[in-house]
Amino acid sequence: MVVNKTKKVRKLRGSRTHAWGSPKKHRGAGSRGGRGMAGSGKKGQQKMTALHNIKQRIGKSGFVRPTKVITVDVTINLSRIELNLDTYLASGVAIKSGAVYAIDLDKAGVQKVLGSGIVISKMNITAKKFSSTAVEKIEKAGGKAIVLE
Repeated sequence: MVVNKTKKVRKLRGSRTHAWGSPKKHRGAGSRGGRGMAGSGKKGQQKMTALHNIKQRIGKSGFVRPTKVITVDVTINLSRIELNLDTYLASGVAIKSGAVYAIDLDKAGVQKVLGSGIVISKMNITAKKFSSTAVEKIEKAGGKAIVLE
């Protein structure tokens, strides 16, 4: 026959020392002197000098810019453009007329062109921003860097 035993939790519920031993223990933040820098009070300067010695910063410092304000440009290197010319032609971002490619990177969602890589083909690239090395390499290959406004 199965005997239903009362569990220890049910037995100790309501007693002073339920599961924590002495009644002094487990009283929240008060048992450890508060949270954070609480309790510094008049004698806080004594605590401050000790913290200065270990080079620890207390409180907030500086200014955090709101994430709405921060804008990050989507960039692309010239080497990437060179590799993806066929894809750009297929998607309608680029148009080939003769030996010159006319690429509108605004359609591809790119804001800035960076100058990493080697440019072989002639390209007229339209974008919002260009790095100085990108402009040099595009013009050296016989193309143009057209800045959108």
